[in-house]
Amino acid sequence: MSYSFKITPEDFSVAQTLECGQCFRFTKLDDGKYEYIARDKRLVLEQGNDFVAIEGIDENEFCSVFSTHFSLVDGYDQIKQELSKDPILATAIKYGSGIRVMKQPFWETLCSFIISQNNNIPRIKGIIGRLCESFGEQNGELCTFPSAEKLADFEPEDLAALRCGFRARYIIDAAKKVARGEVSEQEISTMNLVQARKSLMTIVGVGPKVADCVLLFGADRPDAFPIDIWMKKAMSALFPQGLPECALPYAGIAQQYIFHFVRNTEVGRSLVK
Repeated sequence: MSYSFKITPEDFSVAQTLECGQCFRFTKLDDGKYEYIARDKRLVLEQGNDFVAIEGIDENEFCSVFSTHFSLVDGYDQIKQELSKDPILATAIKYGSGIRVMKQPFWETLCSFIISQNNNIPRIKGIIGRLCESFGEQNGELCTFPSAEKLADFEPEDLAALRCGFRARYIIDAAKKVARGEVSEQEISTMNLVQARKSLMTIVGVGPKVADCVLLFGADRPDAFPIDIWMKKAMSALFPQGLPECALPYAGIAQQYIFHFVRNTEVGRSLVK
């Protein structure tokens, strides 16, 4: 079961999209393809010069679910055109034009970015893998991401096998608040950005950076703008007066282009030393 569609790497890069820090359940395979687990599906994505092929879903699943998941229906040409009114952003987009900010499941995104705090990518992936193996459901060859409702029945000490340290308390508090509706995906999607951020920060251990990551990657809030050490340096060097007005409605998308530029190009790294 597979589906292939025409698109260039400049419009949608599998590598840039999966490796830009917005998701964790992926592996680059020896043949250059990517395995990516999303929405209880194991996908294998192959990038060609003018196509992307996805094993694990058919055309109907792509059109009904994954075209939206990968933000392939969102008019990125228009967004990039608007952002490129600023010459610095135009340069950043040139280097990361294939990035798409995906629309991931809210709870999985929240839990994953709680796990990501003060952590490195291999450990994040390991903890998430053990979380799914320990508390998810077996679905063919993979384990599903456990729901907030299921984890809400446990206490932090029950997560000892995950080896996630202090994050266990945060995960359980988040699960309980989401399961009880105290933190609501539906409400967060309609609140103004400040209120939405405050709602997420009622969860123990969730600060502004994690909250904005959840809003951007898991709540379809392109105006959210996560700030970490790299982005602080980048903003100080590139935009000391703040983002230009053309970028504000798409601040999170601009953030991904900036982040990729300063992390992965010699020109960008030289600016944030």
